Amino acid sequence: MFKVLRILVIAQTLGVCAVALTACGQKGPLVHPQDPLSADRATLLQTLIPRFQSEAPQPQTPPATKP
Repeated sequence: MFKVLRILVIAQTLGVCAVALTACGQKGPLVHPQDPLSADRATLLQTLIPRFQSEAPQPQTPPATKP
């Protein structure tokens, strides 16, 4: 009985490892978007905890010059 249980546990573990290593078919390096449209998107932490406010740097505007 213990031998069958051990074989089943090992088979399940190998199956889970095989699925985890396939990474859902994703290929290539992880790319973080750098375009201006992605600047205002929420981060993962902001999505999970909506009350979390990060100190995102504000875009710098040049000082106004007198005419």
